[in-house]
Amino acid sequence: MYLFLEWYEEIRDFLEMGGPVLRVIGVLTFVMWVLIFDRVAFYRFGYPQLMRSVVDTWAGRRERSSWHARQIRDALISRVSLSIEERLPLIKTLVALCPLLGLLGTVTGMIEVFEVMAFSGSGNPRSMAAGVSKATIPTMAGMVAALSGVIAVTMLSRFAHRAMEHLRAELTTKG
Repeated sequence: MYLFLEWYEEIRDFLEMGGPVLRVIGVLTFVMWVLIFDRVAFYRFGYPQLMRSVVDTWAGRRERSSWHARQIRDALISRVSLSIEERLPLIKTLVALCPLLGLLGTVTGMIEVFEVMAFSGSGNPRSMAAGVSKATIPTMAGMVAALSGVIAVTMLSRFAHRAMEHLRAELTTKG
């Protein structure tokens, strides 16, 4: 119990050092990772069932070589593609927002430094230190969140691409 209380205090202190922009980055990162885990769960559990149902639908057709049959095949592939790539553009947008919010934190922190310099002069480094930390911590947090998101989105996109290629090959060999 004491360990969790200690972690809570450290996280709270970190968020206070980074200012309000760091909280926004934290919420954005949380939402991004919830969406990433949702996609991973779909690829692990939902996609195999969807693939089986589409392959069974195609295999159940008697005629698979006419123009109409090819259009049905393309429609099936398109529906699966929409399901596989669902939320990927939103995740990519959230990844792109992370460093931008980090830069916003830099700007707001530097404004605080300039306000302190205007009020007390440039000879007081302690008074400027709080503003400098508010400038650097959100930038670092935004970059770390973006890097983790880029890695996850790259892996999800690769899986989606490979899954679509596998489905196209599966429906071609069944026809």
